[in-house]
Amino acid sequence: MTEQHDARRAPSGPRPDTRSGPAPGTPAPDAPFLNRAAWARILPFAAWILFIILGDMLEHAGWARDALRWLYPLQSGVVALLLACSWRHYHELHHPALPGAGPLLACSGAGLLVFVLWINLDAPWMRIGPVPGYDPTTAGAIDWLLVASRIAGAALVVPVMEELFWRSFLMRWIEAADFEAVEPARVGFKGLLVSSLLFGVEHALWLAGIVAGLAYAFLYMRYRNLWSAVLAHAVTNGLLGAWVVATGNWSFW
Repeated sequence: MTEQHDARRAPSGPRPDTRSGPAPGTPAPDAPFLNRAAWARILPFAAWILFIILGDMLEHAGWARDALRWLYPLQSGVVALLLACSWRHYHELHHPALPGAGPLLACSGAGLLVFVLWINLDAPWMRIGPVPGYDPTTAGAIDWLLVASRIAGAALVVPVMEELFWRSFLMRWIEAADFEAVEPARVGFKGLLVSSLLFGVEHALWLAGIVAGLAYAFLYMRYRNLWSAVLAHAVTNGLLGAWVVATGNWSFW
C-alpha cells in the first residue's frame, strides 16, 4: 500500500511570515511628520503668535501702544476665521458634546481656582520681563468697545485655539505622531510636563501659566473631553477680564 499525503497536516519547519505592512504601533515609512489634523491646530496658534511679534515690531518701529490696541480685535478675528475654516478637523469638539452637570461644575470650579492663583502668582521672579499689559483707556476713560473685543477674544477665541494646540495636539503628539489615536487619559508624564512647561513660558506670568497648563491638562485627561479644558480656560479668562476692568490692573492683560 502506498503512503497517502494528508493535506491537513501542517508542514514541518518554521512558517513563513505572511504579514504585510509595519508592525502595530509603527508609523508608516511615508507618514508625514505633521498630518493635516496637526496643521489644523498649529496654524491658528501660529497666527496668534505672529500678531504678537508684529505688535512688538511696530512698537519698536515707533508706533504708540495706544495705536496698536486695535491689533487685538484683528488678531482674534483672524484666528477665529482660521478655526472656523478647520472646524471639520476638530473631531473631538464634535463628539462627545459638552460635559455633563458634574464635570461642568468641576471645570467651572477649576477655572475659578486658576483665576485666583493667576492674580496672586505675580511676584517679580514669577514674571518674564516687564508686563505693560493692555490698557483700553483713552484720556482716563475706558473704551468699552476695546474692552468687549478683548474679553470676547480672551474668553471665546483663545481657549479654543490654545486647548486645540497645547492639549489636543502637542501634549498627545509628544506621545505619538498619530496624536489623534492617543487617548487623553493615557498621556504620559513627558507629554503632560513638556506641554505644561511650554504653555507656562508662553505667558509673562510663567509660574501661573504652568499651574494653569497642568490644571487644564488634568481636566482633559480626567474627562477625556477637550470641552472640559476649553470651559475651564474660558472661565479663567472671563473672570480675569472682569477683574482687570473692575480694578484697573491692566498689566494682567
